[in-house]
Amino acid sequence: MSSVAEWGRSGLAYLTGLPDAAPDFSRAGVLEHARQLAPDAATWLTGRAGLLGLSRAGRVSAGGATHLMAARDGWCAITLSRPDDVAAVPALVSADTVEADPWPVLHRWVASRPAAQAVERATLLDIPAAALGEAAATPPRVRRTGPPAPLDGPAGLLVADLSSLWAGPLCGQLLARAGATVVKVESPARPDGTRAGDRRFFDWINAAKLSCCLDFDRQTGELRDLLTVADIVIEGSRPDALARRGLGPDDIAPRAGRIWLRITGHGSRSRRPAFGDDAAVAGGLVGAGPVFCGDAIADPLTGLEAGRVVLDSLHRGGGELIEVAMAAVAATYAALPAGPSGPCSDRPVCPPRAPQVHGAAAVLGADNDAVRHLVAERRRRSC
Repeated sequence: MSSVAEWGRSGLAYLTGLPDAAPDFSRAGVLEHARQLAPDAATWLTGRAGLLGLSRAGRVSAGGATHLMAARDGWCAITLSRPDDVAAVPALVSADTVEADPWPVLHRWVASRPAAQAVERATLLDIPAAALGEAAATPPRVRRTGPPAPLDGPAGLLVADLSSLWAGPLCGQLLARAGATVVKVESPARPDGTRAGDRRFFDWINAAKLSCCLDFDRQTGELRDLLTVADIVIEGSRPDALARRGLGPDDIAPRAGRIWLRITGHGSRSRRPAFGDDAAVAGGLVGAGPVFCGDAIADPLTGLEAGRVVLDSLHRGGGELIEVAMAAVAATYAALPAGPSGPCSDRPVCPPRAPQVHGAAAVLGADNDAVRHLVAERRRRSC
């Protein structure tokens, strides 16, 4: 099947384009490349949309939290997915108050200034924002942190998954399906935000993981013990979130072969927040127009790419810190040859299908005792 036909059948064409126009096939090469990482890549890229019944909305993301807006010299995206983002809009546009729907005033505000200026001011207020195409296509950064060890693959390894939302948890899910024991670690004050959304999505990404609930400020000893014995650590918070608690990759006792995977929005030197749709815009991964491509596509693409770099590191024996930035992943896919720019009315276009959800994810903290036992056993064996 051609890449164009696959794009149409997968649900990605259905999710890309203006809502009142033909579906967009200009990024058909994205799926073809992603399938080299996972044969079921189409499911990972469209599964959330299938579960939630999402459709294309052009310059509004499929999930509704991000808008593509015309600035004075180009385009930028702003995401209002958190209550704090919405609360910060009056400060962003220098107004005392903003109407219940903040988007009209945001569109007018962005239109009056250069895109880079809009993004800079939004970043100062911790609002996720990106100028179209600002990020470069760069490979993951790899730094050796310890000696390698003979590692045959993920089966039997212990993974501490400290990430949330989509990219990092997807990487953890891929490792769990490959036979690793994955411990999903969450704070009682700030559990994974997808727990509060559609439960089917959370289950799809997090089933088969153990759930460990630890206070990152008051139970640092327990968290340190887990990180010390883990073979793989997945970190999805801002780069200094663990370091300031003495729990970063340079603070944990060395372990031969340990792989520390750090997923960020814009790289470890940036504190900018990012979500899948604005990160995709930063990388230039958009449809013609421009319009949003797929559903938060930088998230699942980063999850798939992160799974690949972990496997590559295992083949090298591990002992590495690997940094993967969502915007850079999006830029890498944006650099692929473009597909057809015009309508493909002769190609079938299918809506995204809901994936099969294999069981329910564990209740928050349900496996704390089991994880403590696992950590104690690993510490005993290492003595």
